[in-house]
Amino acid sequence: MTDYTPIQQQYPAPQAAPPRNGLGTAGFVLGLVGLVFSPIPIVGVIAWPLVVLGLVLSAVGLARVRAGKATNKGLAIAGIVVSVLGLVVSILWVVVLGKAIGDVNEQATQHHTIVYSVTGDAKTADVDYSTFDQAGSVKTETGATVPWTKTVEATGVLIGAFTVSTGEAGGTVTCKVVVDGQEVKTATASGEFALASCSGF
Repeated sequence: MTDYTPIQQQYPAPQAAPPRNGLGTAGFVLGLVGLVFSPIPIVGVIAWPLVVLGLVLSAVGLARVRAGKATNKGLAIAGIVVSVLGLVVSILWVVVLGKAIGDVNEQATQHHTIVYSVTGDAKTADVDYSTFDQAGSVKTETGATVPWTKTVEATGVLIGAFTVSTGEAGGTVTCKVVVDGQEVKTATASGEFALASCSGF
């Protein structure tokens, strides 16, 4: 009879699962890229999805660290921080942009009263002034008697032209522009064919 000796099988010791650090790392990268793009006008629009996704992935990565499945706690926390910063910058940018658009819309509908006036010792002057009508034209009055005044009504943003010239007779002229009761531009010129310009108000 043959002795039978059973063979002992050796099983390798179970190995620990590799850490699952991918989500925390991806969250940090997305949050950082979003933070870099967030303050840039127009391009900053792509920061919104990046920082939101970065925040979610970093939070899941931190949860994996707490469950013992990942080892990149610092990177996951950094991902949350940069994602939150990028989100704050994006929100601030939207608020600033919204306010700027609101201000422009308000200016576009605002009504103004413009008073042009010419004074001085010149007897006459040639006057060019913006009418702010639909054609956006500039009206000319040649040989206007000094002192001279004209009131114009306008709506919207004001970029006007107003010039006064003395002509051959010479003398001194002063142009003045008053918008909604406040003086915004004044200039003086003297001599023959002297030009006083109050344009660009």
